[in-house]
Amino acid sequence: MDIDPSTTKYLIQAKLSTDGIVEKPDIVGAIFGQTEGLLGDELDLRDLQKSGRIGRIEVEVGSTKGKSEGTVYVPSSLDQVETAILASSLETIDRVGPCKARITIEKIEDVRISKRNKIIERAKQLLNEMIKSSKTSGLDLTDSVRQSVQIEEVVHYGRERLPAGPNIDDSDAIIVLEGRSDVLNLLKYGIKNVIAVEGTNVPQTIIDLAREKVVTAFVDGDRGGELILKELLQVAEVDFVARAPAGQEVEELTQKQIVKCLRNKAPADQFAEMLNIQSGQSKNGEKGGRREEERPDRHKHEEDRGRHKEQPRPKPIEEKVSKKLNPDQVRYKGVLEELSNTSKAKLLNSSGNTMKEVHVSMLADTLKEGAEGVTAVVLDGIITQRILDLAVEKNISAIVGVKLGNIAKLPSNVEILTKEDLS
Repeated sequence: MDIDPSTTKYLIQAKLSTDGIVEKPDIVGAIFGQTEGLLGDELDLRDLQKSGRIGRIEVEVGSTKGKSEGTVYVPSSLDQVETAILASSLETIDRVGPCKARITIEKIEDVRISKRNKIIERAKQLLNEMIKSSKTSGLDLTDSVRQSVQIEEVVHYGRERLPAGPNIDDSDAIIVLEGRSDVLNLLKYGIKNVIAVEGTNVPQTIIDLAREKVVTAFVDGDRGGELILKELLQVAEVDFVARAPAGQEVEELTQKQIVKCLRNKAPADQFAEMLNIQSGQSKNGEKGGRREEERPDRHKHEEDRGRHKEQPRPKPIEEKVSKKLNPDQVRYKGVLEELSNTSKAKLLNSSGNTMKEVHVSMLADTLKEGAEGVTAVVLDGIITQRILDLAVEKNISAIVGVKLGNIAKLPSNVEILTKEDLS
């Protein structure tokens, strides 16, 4: 509703309801007609409007099921007492046209207070912009010098002259990024074993490096990052994957965020299974991973890579129970079928009842925050090492999922079941 800001001090807001269908002209006419002579000449609505002491009366009304409801607005430049009297007179109106009516004053708003609040909020915004501007213009000299040195540290590596840090050749492990800006950001925080692919086509230099070094692909948390990750996993031997938080780019991350992302990196083959793609091929055509003779320094990284090739997979249920499922397993099978294609997980108690249902991406955090009373977890996704570790920590007796990822350590006190096991 539009009001005249130059004359209005108060805004009367009243709720209107009638027993029949009425329109705006009927309501305005009833207000003028039924208050005429009620408050004397000094507060006659027509005279007040002619002199500009009250503004144009606005009405918002709608009709449903043969009845009308709406809101009446009366702008006033009278003083507080006169405005209050005028507002109370509106409640004496009992008919609009042929219909019974009820008008109730909801509030009298001091327009000047609203204006002051808007002024305060806008002033806060302007002040924040001034503070940000002054901080930007007053960068610390040491930061300026450090940034110039970091730019000088960027080298051009390989025949494609890829942006990289100075420690690519000296490091057994490298971090593959998307672009030059990502390289600069990690160099800023002292991480120098980095190199960028500079586009969606993975350069041969990256493919060659991946055969000799432990590679972590660190990509943006958006669609572009996912596309580059798919390309990397298909053509290069990537060992681990780290991703920026959803919607963020590596080049804008803080040091704390970068460290957290790299600490939470996951095995590349787990991502390959999630994205339903084939892992990288080596030169001799073998899929995924490296042979012992190709990696003389493999023992140095066995702990980081999890020694997953040396770990036995759990025996299928048919070997344990001769294809006969016990009551708990039958229940898990039913829950897993319910969750099919939902990417969700259910946390069950000892009675088999659902305590909580969450998205698979939130499962680890949910278990970490608290899993009191949870005895089994059924998820429409891949069972990972992190989920199993949390199961042991939280005394959860069974983990049921679609399939099992590459697990470094199989817990002895947790029953691990997959869709294949329950078929």
